[in-house]
Amino acid sequence: MPESVLKVLVNGEQREIEPGTRLRTLVSELELKPDRIAIELNRRILRKADWDSTELAEGDAVEVVSFVGGGAGLV
Repeated sequence: MPESVLKVLVNGEQREIEPGTRLRTLVSELELKPDRIAIELNRRILRKADWDSTELAEGDAVEVVSFVGGGAGLV
């Protein structure tokens, strides 16, 4: 039996993740610099302090915004 996966949207693109994946793990897998991004989960901005405890679920929508000189943009 194949291992189950969850489907989530990251900046509008579907990704498959393992059940139990936390937001901090996703940030690491995407090779993002935590000090240079903000994350919105299902239209709610999350504090960095909550990334370790936030477990992603089937159908979640994650938007990652990266801060760059002169403004911000989607990653």
